[in-house]
Amino acid sequence: MNEIELLREWDADAPPLTDAARARARLRLQQAMRAPAAPVAVTGVGRRPLLRIAVAGVAAAAVTATVVVTQDTGTEPRTRTVSATTVLRGAAAEALRTEKPVAPRDDQFIYTKEVIEETPVSGGPTKTYVDESWNSVDGSKKSYVSELGTKQWVPPFQKGQSTWPPSRWSELKQLPTDPAKLTATLRDMGGKPDYGRPTKADEWPMVQFFLSGLLRDAVLPRGLRSAAFEALASVPGVTVLPGRTEVDGRAALAIRYVGPSGTPWQGSGRMLLFDATSYQYLGTRERRTAGGKTYEQWSHLTAQAVVDRVFQRP
Repeated sequence: MNEIELLREWDADAPPLTDAARARARLRLQQAMRAPAAPVAVTGVGRRPLLRIAVAGVAAAAVTATVVVTQDTGTEPRTRTVSATTVLRGAAAEALRTEKPVAPRDDQFIYTKEVIEETPVSGGPTKTYVDESWNSVDGSKKSYVSELGTKQWVPPFQKGQSTWPPSRWSELKQLPTDPAKLTATLRDMGGKPDYGRPTKADEWPMVQFFLSGLLRDAVLPRGLRSAAFEALASVPGVTVLPGRTEVDGRAALAIRYVGPSGTPWQGSGRMLLFDATSYQYLGTRERRTAGGKTYEQWSHLTAQAVVDRVFQRP
């Protein structure tokens, strides 16, 4: 995740970047995103809080892509046609309806419990990992993280170190909850957002990358998660996949980024999953290669909360 190091240049306390500096940062990030994905691992200090961003940063919306969904009404099946825009806007409404307002203190921790299931593509038993992590809200304390069953302590942030999404609640609160303004803010990160300027074609992959990373944050200020889903609904390049995917016995819709030729993630197989009826966000599905083997991987959060200390559970 060396590409995330460029975010250190975008510290809130630093002077705004020039257009040339932002262009160089954008180029570095896009080049890194195009590079082959490294196997999931937690070797190296402080990598876990950044790693899952790259794994999940793959979803956006295409306003023309549709899929027919069959619903069992108890009498006879019915069908309806939905688009990626419909799904993501439905997810935004569901997030706003179900979220609980929180305001963690800097000295607290974000607790998450994530279940990851992996099945070898070539055949074999499914392996399940249950990862519990405690991440310092402002990065000033040691965090304890787990990735695919591997656990480690992560030291406090060093001066000038930063992550995406921001770990400091004060920084998250500064992000706008208006979808259009949120898009412009992420596009122009490091400078003053130009809310009136249309986003260029080569800027959408990075905007989508940042939005998807933001949605991986387990706890967000009220309205921000909904805004991120709404913003994704305006990003060109994602389609609803045909057919249904079962998640814990629930019919799910899969959304995957399909950008222009030569852009990151085309044909990557990574997708976001949503309940086919309520559009509630369920998790991610993708392929992971490690040790010469390829795995089908499904991951989803089963718990998240604000706690006062490491190893405390809600």
